[in-house]
Formats: sequence, C-alpha cells, structure tokens
Amino acid sequence: MTDTTRSPLKVLVYSDDVNTRQQVILALGRRPHPDLPELQYVEVATEPVVIQQMDSGEIALAILDGEAAPAGGMGIAKQLKDEIFECPPLLVLTGRPQDAWLATWSRADGAVPHPIDPIHLAESVVSLLRSRVPAT
Repeated sequence: MTDTTRSPLKVLVYSDDVNTRQQVILALGRRPHPDLPELQYVEVATEPVVIQQMDSGEIALAILDGEAAPAGGMGIAKQLKDEIFECPPLLVLTGRPQDAWLATWSRADGAVPHPIDPIHLAESVVSLLRSRVPAT
C-alpha cells in the first residue's frame, strides 16, 4: 500500500545542460516506485549551488552529470563524499559505460551511462533511495 502523506524526497539534478537535467527528470517522473514518496527535483547548473544545496541537509539523493563543464560530476562527487558527514547517495551520469571505473574513483554510490536509459536510471535511483527511506 502506498503512503501519500510522506514528505517528498528532494533529488538534486546537476548538469550544465538543461536538456540533460530534463531527460533525468522526465525519465524518473514524480514517483519512480509506489513504495517511495514523490520526488521533488532541485535543478542545479553550477558547482557552488550543488555545494550549497548539499550543505542544506535536505537532499535525499544527488544525480551528477559526469560530463558537465567546467566542474564535472565525478569531481564534485568525490568532494562531497570527502566533506559531508553521512553524505546522501550520489549517482553519476557517465559519458559511456566504460567510464564506470571513474565513478568508483569518485566514490559515487551508482553510475548510469549516457544516453540515459529510463529503466536503468529508475532502477538505480530506487535502489539508492530505498537505502535511505524506511519501508512502509
């Protein structure tokens, strides 16, 4: 049974490319799994705003574009893991499947390659969010 009274989960979506941010949001939708609360997206285009949002303590999951410029999502992921105590899960979008080792270096909790496969992205996001949200 779904619980619609729970607060939405804030998901940060970082990319310097508005199209990439929109692809992620459209792929996931408002509720990628009935056992999870709705998602509320925080779209971010710059590294300083990523840091500010993550420092707020309100973000349940961050999706970081590894191909973003000038600050790539993998470098930001490594910095967040180094600097934030009990950092929320981080998912990195890689340029290609062979770049998954870079996501491991960045200490990201998951990686999904471009082009974005909505099913693979949703499975990864649901898995990471379930680790943070108590079952209903």
